[in-house]
Amino acid sequence: MLYGRDDEQAALAELQQHALAGRGGALVVLGAPGAGKSALLAASPLDGLRVLRTQGVEAESPLAFAALHRLLRPLRHHMGRLPARQARALRAAFGEEDDAPDPYLVYLGALSLVAEAAAEQPLLLVVDDAHWLDDETAAALLFVARRLADDPVALLFAAREQSGFDPAELPVLPLAGLDRAAASAVLAERAGAPVPDAVLDVVLAQTGGNPLALAELPTTLGPDQLSGATDLPGLLPLSARVEAAFLDRARDLDPDAAAVLLLVAADDTGDVAVVEKATTRSGLPAAAFEAAERTGLFTTAAGEIVLRHPLVRSAVYAGATATERRRAHRALAEVVTDPQRRAWHLAAAADGTDETAAAALVEAGERARARGGHSGAAAAFARAADLTPDPAVRGARRAKAALAAWLAGRPQTAADLADRALAEIDDPVLHAETLAARARTEWNTGSLDVGQRMVLEAAQGLADLDPSRARELAVLGAGLATVGAHSGIDPTTVVPGAAPDAPARDRCVDALLNGLHAIPAADWGRAAPALQTAIGFAHAIPPGDVDVLPNLGIAALHLQADDDALRLHDRLLADARSAGATVIVLYALTRRALAEVPAGRWTAARTSLSEAVEIARATGRPELQSFPEAQLALLDALCGNGSGADLDRIGETAAALSLGTVATTVRDLLDWARAQLAGVRTPTALARLGRLGPSMVARSAAVDRLEAASAADGPLAEWTAELEHFAEGTGSVWAAAVAAHGRALLTGDTAHFDRAVDLHARSTRPFDAARTRLAYGEHLRRAGRRVDARGHLRAAMEAFDALGARTWYDLARRELRASGATARRRTGADTVRLTPTELQVARLVAEGMANRDVAAQLFVSPRTVDFHLRNIFTKTGISSRRELGGLALS
Repeated sequence: MLYGRDDEQAALAELQQHALAGRGGALVVLGAPGAGKSALLAASPLDGLRVLRTQGVEAESPLAFAALHRLLRPLRHHMGRLPARQARALRAAFGEEDDAPDPYLVYLGALSLVAEAAAEQPLLLVVDDAHWLDDETAAALLFVARRLADDPVALLFAAREQSGFDPAELPVLPLAGLDRAAASAVLAERAGAPVPDAVLDVVLAQTGGNPLALAELPTTLGPDQLSGATDLPGLLPLSARVEAAFLDRARDLDPDAAAVLLLVAADDTGDVAVVEKATTRSGLPAAAFEAAERTGLFTTAAGEIVLRHPLVRSAVYAGATATERRRAHRALAEVVTDPQRRAWHLAAAADGTDETAAAALVEAGERARARGGHSGAAAAFARAADLTPDPAVRGARRAKAALAAWLAGRPQTAADLADRALAEIDDPVLHAETLAARARTEWNTGSLDVGQRMVLEAAQGLADLDPSRARELAVLGAGLATVGAHSGIDPTTVVPGAAPDAPARDRCVDALLNGLHAIPAADWGRAAPALQTAIGFAHAIPPGDVDVLPNLGIAALHLQADDDALRLHDRLLADARSAGATVIVLYALTRRALAEVPAGRWTAARTSLSEAVEIARATGRPELQSFPEAQLALLDALCGNGSGADLDRIGETAAALSLGTVATTVRDLLDWARAQLAGVRTPTALARLGRLGPSMVARSAAVDRLEAASAADGPLAEWTAELEHFAEGTGSVWAAAVAAHGRALLTGDTAHFDRAVDLHARSTRPFDAARTRLAYGEHLRRAGRRVDARGHLRAAMEAFDALGARTWYDLARRELRASGATARRRTGADTVRLTPTELQVARLVAEGMANRDVAAQLFVSPRTVDFHLRNIFTKTGISSRRELGGLALS
């Protein structure tokens, strides 16, 4: 019976009732050790729910997806109904296939598998000791938990408070100590009689009402102490006090039974057969197992060992000597059949360096990596390095650990491991590659300058050994210089140029290197031809080349070549979606949006960026979320819907994170958005826009910068000259148009406005073209040429209306009315207004995708897609999927 937990039980019952009614959800029960979390989760589930359980095990935490496998194993018969890539990813994660899965496909496969099973019968998923889950299982289950709103699934976690398990946005149910009445009932039940108030007062003060402490302390107190005749013992930390109670029981055992109890504590399978075999292998009598079980510290049922409480494991293990622990692990290593568990037991049994254990751990790390378990792989490779006697081999293994830690999202660990590896490695190629990996960590989390120096030193180290690879690293260094890195090393000097008859990829990389290197000096006469040459080689770059293709897309963005940027990022996005490479999908979406916004594809940009934000949230990567959020904030500001509070929130979040190469871009986007909210033609806007460095964002914001400078006495002539220089070097029609706009503002000469309008007609940036039309119309109206002004003002108003730029539409409309013309109000009658998620669903379904495929792309369950489709049909008045293609979606 649970005492004093009526409210908590009601909360769990409500969650289950919602699942039975088709509304899913999750709840995280947080409490101190012994607070009764496990007991609460073990309470009787409601009828009608199928219950699946798993548990975190501390010793199992390096084993990727181990706890997820236990939870979902009963649902394997539904695998055939999953999208093929998700099913393959799950099988690989569970060690049934050799392919290395994208972790996010595993998460999505877990969600789909749960949704499929729940369609037959509502589910209750119970996850105890979540603070000890392997990282991959924790990430997968948190992903699932955030997406259950439309599926009949209740997901319950229990975790220790302040344990490192982050419930993120999930609702939390804190477990406090029991109140006086409940504590009295627990003590009376365990002591066999009520205890006096004076004793109860002391016990409550010492335990804080912790249920486990209340239940266990009577076993360590004598009758005189419980009756109040003698004093109670002094204070101890709560967990130490409970562990001491467990350890006292263990110390009463004979040596053989104590050795069995240590085997139970050291084992992570919970399999009776494993411990019995290890007992035999250790030369212990079978009766010792029964004697250990009689302590009540564990029980056996259906071939499984169930501990009285997780603190039993820590108490018994910590109470043993190092020699005793090594002996137990050695016995377990000899009987377990799972190679990964065997490797970790061998490592724990080692005393000093041990190549046999190290080699086994390397194999375990490779298996973990093949299953997408980068955290487990990092731990295995790092421990293998510690056990390796040969310094050169040790360094290579530590370098592997550094790469795995980086892929696991642990940059500081990766940096520390790489630094240690660099001091041990003597192979020049491996040293250079490890230095390049260390550089990536540095420029993403530390110093751009240091990161650039490291990657260029790595390129120098490979220049004679592998010129092609050295050239790729030099491109990274040149790219870093375009976002402000200054190491003092010239990237073009670290490796010879590619020969004229070199493979197309080598010539492409060489052109990229020379083009990017010229950008910081604003030498567009050199940069543009080289970058355009590189982009011309795009057809020769094979699918999946994530070293060259992303840099070609960045080159197009630097040139403000919207069509090339969109084409290259569309290709990168298609390749990434096909491969299930989720992080590259997010990358491509955000960089494509940098071209979509100036190109006037605002609805498409909003859809792309909403998907990017959702991916970042879904995968628990806040450092990837700030960039698309800043882009969305700019879009809102351009449309007149922005919020200063939202900009402050995004800015504060970004400042607290390591954003690496996009840190300056995020800051520039937020400054541009703040300038729009302040009103572009104000001193406040000029101050914001003046902060923008010589970047692609500053060039995209060129019209705002020019108008702010004109209105607020800023450097209009300087900024106009910069645009003219850019236009001359790149041949950009758009830049020439905006430069002509700047000259018109400087001189008041309408010939410059006429030239700007003509050039804009040949460019692909409707918002900037409309801004020039508006400025020209204002100029003509103020000069008394009201009739001449009307055509420009009406064209601007209609363009702003089509884009949804409400503030600018209103300004153009006021100017048009001031010219004496009639200006209609916006109606929006021919446009359907959907939420960003509904837009994504509608567009994908309109392209012919099935609901399952849409769900896979948007990281939701098929039932969620069904829900959004119903909303879309209701809002639009259509009744079939085919009709979606004919809608004006916005």
